[in-house]
Amino acid sequence: MPPSLPGPADADTYIAVCDHTHLFPGARCRIQGLPDPRGFAARPTPIDVDVRFSDGVIADARLSTDGPADAVLTVAAYTTGAGTSIGVRSWIVRGTALAGGEVELILGGAAPA
Repeated sequence: MPPSLPGPADADTYIAVCDHTHLFPGARCRIQGLPDPRGFAARPTPIDVDVRFSDGVIADARLSTDGPADAVLTVAAYTTGAGTSIGVRSWIVRGTALAGGEVELILGGAAPA
């Protein structure tokens, strides 16, 4: 499968770079291009992101902050560059960190369904 085109799907979608081909507890993704990274790291708001994995595959995702607990990153189903199908998954964001001009999301376990 050829990699998806780089870049956000639209002006209101941000790229989140992940150094792996899939997500797991402890994985980190760096959101790029936020207008106020410091403010976002301190208090995340709901946004659409395109998660760009290390194999070049991009998956649609949504960071939600509507729930009573931590922020949740929900990633749409996708297929890795090696052909492994990954279903829709939601991850609790256990922390954020400012990394230069980017905001790093630190994922915890799977979010309750």
